Amino acid sequence: MRALIPFAAIPYRTFPTIPVGPFRIHTFGLFVALGILVGVWCFLRYARRRHLDVDLLARLATWVIVLGLLGSRLLFVVTRWSDFKDDRLSAFAIWQGGLQFSGAFLVSIGVIWWFARRHPEVSGLELSDGIVFGLAPGLAIGRIGCISVGEHLGGRTTFFLGWKYLGGVTREPVVGGVGAVIHNTAIYELLLLLPLIALLWWLERRRVPTGWLTVTFLLWYGTQRFLTDFLRAYDRIVLGLTGAQYVCLGMLITGAVLVVRLTRRRLSPADTNP
Repeated sequence: MRALIPFAAIPYRTFPTIPVGPFRIHTFGLFVALGILVGVWCFLRYARRRHLDVDLLARLATWVIVLGLLGSRLLFVVTRWSDFKDDRLSAFAIWQGGLQFSGAFLVSIGVIWWFARRHPEVSGLELSDGIVFGLAPGLAIGRIGCISVGEHLGGRTTFFLGWKYLGGVTREPVVGGVGAVIHNTAIYELLLLLPLIALLWWLERRRVPTGWLTVTFLLWYGTQRFLTDFLRAYDRIVLGLTGAQYVCLGMLITGAVLVVRLTRRRLSPADTNP
């Protein structure tokens, strides 16, 4: 029988903590925090370049971060409640890993909708462009935290980007144990986010019309996350799809509707006449 381990397998050992002097830093919490800081910096940079109210949007960013983290953790705990039956307090140990993108995304939509209702002077699409401009690099850095603790793992594979598990504590079981080559969807997402980040920065530098950064993110990330979730081995499935995949379908539909609206706006007589 042909071996499952390809010659190009990437060595993989988890690193849930790193030593810093007499202390050990939890890498998941570290990279989530770094992702938030970089994401907010990119968002506010976008706001300054578009001459928006930076102080106002900084307050919005604070609410999105706080409530988004709470929503993300809450959904993770609710959907995996059985994992905490022996230690209920560990449900609060966010630094050990365990955030659900769907929870953060849905809560953030609610916060942004509330903000847009209270501040009609800020264009909704311009606001969403700034948010996705910061969200993409923030997600990429956060995925390094997922890689560090062994989260979002899949089954065994011969794919050339498969990761050969060499040991270390993981949040999810490794199919086949030490020496097995598995899908690590966190690294797949990280690799797919890098060209998206580059594209968003290029579009922003070219000052594309308002709304197209949002469209680009929704269609790109919605597609990549929908596809990579099929490789995950431990996410809850409802009618054949994960919760995140249903959110991604909503992202793709919204992105397609925005494409139609933005294209019609661009071709409307009001925009084409001098």
